[in-house]
Amino acid sequence: MNSELETLGKQARAAARQLARLNGAQKNRALRAIAEAIMEREPDILEANDRDVEGAQKAGQRDNRLARLTLTPEGLERIANGVLRVARLPDPVGEDFESRILPNGLRISKRRIPIGVIGVIYENRPTVTVELAALCLKSGNAILLHGGSETHHTNRVFAEIVAAACAEAGLPEHAAQLAPAGRGLLLDMLRGKPFLDLIIARGNADLHRLVQEYATIPVISGDGGVCHIYVDARADPDKVTPILLNAKARQPDARNAMDTLLIHQSVAEYLLPPVARAFARAGIEMRCESRAYSILQGFDGVTPAGLDDFGAEFRSPVVAVKVVSNMDEALEHIHAHSTHHTEAIITEDYGAAMRFVDAVNSSAVMVNASTRFHNGGEFGLGVEAAISTQRLHARGPLGLKELTTYKWVVLGAGQVRA
Repeated sequence: MNSELETLGKQARAAARQLARLNGAQKNRALRAIAEAIMEREPDILEANDRDVEGAQKAGQRDNRLARLTLTPEGLERIANGVLRVARLPDPVGEDFESRILPNGLRISKRRIPIGVIGVIYENRPTVTVELAALCLKSGNAILLHGGSETHHTNRVFAEIVAAACAEAGLPEHAAQLAPAGRGLLLDMLRGKPFLDLIIARGNADLHRLVQEYATIPVISGDGGVCHIYVDARADPDKVTPILLNAKARQPDARNAMDTLLIHQSVAEYLLPPVARAFARAGIEMRCESRAYSILQGFDGVTPAGLDDFGAEFRSPVVAVKVVSNMDEALEHIHAHSTHHTEAIITEDYGAAMRFVDAVNSSAVMVNASTRFHNGGEFGLGVEAAISTQRLHARGPLGLKELTTYKWVVLGAGQVRA
């Protein structure tokens, strides 16, 4: 194992033991100090970010990756406010739940405790440095951050801010550490069993494949975000276009943006044209299978769909469109192509809505709402550590409780086992 990682890991393990004993007030002081320092050091952060953006541009990074890398004064204010929202949330550590008394008189319960040391591997999102640090500190976990080389300068300033805030609030010195960028250290982190309890991966499909292939410790990693919206036969026409436009046009490169629109044949001829006009104004290309194309042929931005368009995560202003005969066909399409991130139905039929919710096994299922709501902040979690599409141990946006585990606590009065 890399000697530098071993040093960082030992320091994080020692810090985790101290963090687990701190109360919520101490941790909240650190979070408030982080938020204040972000606003106070805005010039330093933006200067460092300009250097990262310039380097990424010279390296030929795509526009959507540059957008995720670039920070603004407004963006820094949102980051600071997200940290303050986390500070206002209840501290999950020490919560007793599922308490009961057994027939033999033993009082048994589960108590929330921190996971321990969490490693975070991420790419061109410097906001992750602060958001994950805030969530881990509040949930009592030490954190080891491994950002991409393209965010090096910004991450370093953010890490300095977090470290100074921890020191000011009396938290352990090594509660949040930034590991040097580099593939060799990344691979060692994935095999860092003595020092790391969990890896959270935030990045593109290549990073997730790498993490899942090489990790020998538990990993939270998404498998992409191919998101579907099904417009049912009893959809409210006044809701359809606004929901679809928000789900696709607001941020086309987002993981929770709609990739495929499925629409019932009984309403397709009526509802698709206004959707196409709205999408054309927003610069969204619609790639349509034969039935949808026969309705929209001649509309701006409408092209025939290719073989690979259904099941694609576009991360761009493109959406695949298919007319389906009924909900069964819509569900079969989703089961065949979903990555279990976010699916939605638009309908006024309660029975149809509940059937859809029951049948779709994605980490979030929406009824009459945009897929863009699948987000930790929108779900009231302050910010999110990640969005997990896995089955264990948590799904969807990961907040404070999802960064804890539990231990059984048994209180007796001298009982012995027969």
